[in-house]
Amino acid sequence: MRACVDIGGTKIAVSLAADGEMLDGSARPLLGRRSEPTAKTGDNLAVSRQILRMVDEVCAEQGITPDAVRRAGVSAAGPFVIDGGGISLATPNICGGIAGPARGLPNDWMTAPIEGPLRGRFDVVRVENDAVGALEAERRWGALKGADHCAYVTWSTGIGVGICVDGHVLRGKNGNAGHAGHTFVADDDSNALCGCGNVGDVEGLVAGNSIARRYGQPAEVLFPAAVAGDAAARARVDALCRVMGRMLYNLIATLDLQRISLGGSVFWNNRAFLLPRLQAEVTGKLPSLTEGVTLVPAGLADKVGDYAALALLD
Repeated sequence: MRACVDIGGTKIAVSLAADGEMLDGSARPLLGRRSEPTAKTGDNLAVSRQILRMVDEVCAEQGITPDAVRRAGVSAAGPFVIDGGGISLATPNICGGIAGPARGLPNDWMTAPIEGPLRGRFDVVRVENDAVGALEAERRWGALKGADHCAYVTWSTGIGVGICVDGHVLRGKNGNAGHAGHTFVADDDSNALCGCGNVGDVEGLVAGNSIARRYGQPAEVLFPAAVAGDAAARARVDALCRVMGRMLYNLIATLDLQRISLGGSVFWNNRAFLLPRLQAEVTGKLPSLTEGVTLVPAGLADKVGDYAALALLD
């Protein structure tokens, strides 16, 4: 059995899966999924302790002996740092020490160790950026099948990107390739503080955690109002789409991509409204680079994060 762990800035989800694929090549069903808010108080081992507890709880619910679960795939919001214990999270939406008290997180962590503590429990642990895991899952079972030049982008609590060029998934020196959400697009917006400490990067402007700070209403309120025709809400959503659309265009122009799969709670819950607006920010701009490039909803739908962790162990 394998433990599948999805760590986000808002929640952690844990499930189990048996080895191997189904006869038709699809992923095996996930068993006993549990989800709860990501631990952000106490010392910086709180997240790894939470994961281990949740794995044991899923095992108990499913009647599975914990010792039968020997491998763990961890799909985690980054960035990462590598220290003596392996990979630790330096995730702006989890570690409050990075941007400091102004960010409002209830801890002063600079990192949260993950790989080291989990290696004390499992024989095999693979930790990857959640967007990289989602990219691998989408290429194997979802909307990016057959695409050798592609990306997966999550628009959620944060902004994450996984990239594949020439059939090779890009990882970088510390597994942080694809952090386009932390690229600067503005320098004069004082209410666009990102958890990484940047002011005016993509995540600080459009991520789910930034919308309420910038506009005084959460995404769950703003987007339905825009869909319903509220002019002020629609203008704000259009401004968000311009920022996100420009990031997508920059990825296409820089990497010569053919397809981008989109997921994450902000996008997924509003995909019918957002997808044509995002596509319009790409289509027609420098046609030699953008003609035929498509933006598509994640083929694994709102389960892409769970299957991202599973894909890491196949």
